[in-house]
Amino acid sequence: MPDNRLPDASGFAEYETLLLEVSRLLERARQSAGRAVNVVMTAAYWQIGQRIVEQEQQGSTRASYGEELVAKLAKDLTARFGRGFSRTNVFQMRQFFLAYREKIQTPPGSSAIHPAFPLSWSHYVRLLTVPEEQARSYYESESLRGGWSVRELDRQIASRAYERLRGKGRRRFQRWTGPLQIMRSAIHLCSNS
Repeated sequence: MPDNRLPDASGFAEYETLLLEVSRLLERARQSAGRAVNVVMTAAYWQIGQRIVEQEQQGSTRASYGEELVAKLAKDLTARFGRGFSRTNVFQMRQFFLAYREKIQTPPGSSAIHPAFPLSWSHYVRLLTVPEEQARSYYESESLRGGWSVRELDRQIASRAYERLRGKGRRRFQRWTGPLQIMRSAIHLCSNS
């Protein structure tokens, strides 16, 4: 017959340790699952953007065709899948494909989903507001390296971190050009030793 008694006082500490370890495992698993879903959904949004662009290129040459296509698709997707497919969001999927077209190489019509987008969709939506490709790439890589939240990414973009960094690099380069500047710097270094 199984022993259903609670452990004595010395066993409580062991149980608390077990509970803490199991809780941490579950929390990490849930976070990993959330990130995995985000990666797959972001890649799917890229492919939706790809399909929209392909359809536009085959479609009418009228300028309003793209707008009509996005509006109709947004309406139909919302009816079928619910939230998340507003006209703005579907248009952002199109923009996402155009901005990151080279990130994934897929043959037209392919349905394979590639996990090439490690940030959340919200990160990429914010990155789409950065017009310069090099700046966008900087913010993307720093978000990954630094584990930036969308709020931190937004703060960095708003403070123009890339532009400030790029500006400092130019000034440093300009300060260090010319033989006279090199000599002055060498003299300064020697006198401070």
